[in-house]
Amino acid sequence: MPFFMEEPQLKALMDQMPQKGRVLWIGIRPARRQPPIAKQYVEVSPEQGLHGDHYAGSSGKRQVTLIQAEHLDVVASILGLPSLDPALTRRNIVVRGINLIALKERRFRIGQALLEATGPCVPCSRMEENLGPGGYNAMRGHGGITARVIEGGIIRVGDEVQLFT
Repeated sequence: MPFFMEEPQLKALMDQMPQKGRVLWIGIRPARRQPPIAKQYVEVSPEQGLHGDHYAGSSGKRQVTLIQAEHLDVVASILGLPSLDPALTRRNIVVRGINLIALKERRFRIGQALLEATGPCVPCSRMEENLGPGGYNAMRGHGGITARVIEGGIIRVGDEVQLFT
């Protein structure tokens, strides 16, 4: 018996994701190097990304950044903190209950919007500044994903996050 899966088996596994996540927090940064402002909802569009965010208007692969709440718990633990304010990670959306890395190069729905995962959201040197000594290394492998907006709409705290099939 081979120790690896055949391509069709692997694709079938990757195409099923019964888990659905939930948006816990949304933040936009109106200007570069400014702390995020927590929002209950945000409008997104393919042309603007997150409306009101300083990246708005950039049509690149990083229109939206997402991180798992479960990873915030891990980073806090690594740093010896009881919890971690999501604003310090400089990500736009915090979700719980779905593995964001499993959405790699996939489309997924959040509320009214359709997004496409474009890659990992690797930490920057600001993590050391925001989280303290070791913050950069604590975030490595736990930084979440970047995404672009395919179909616009409103994303709200409490909205479901699910693989688009």
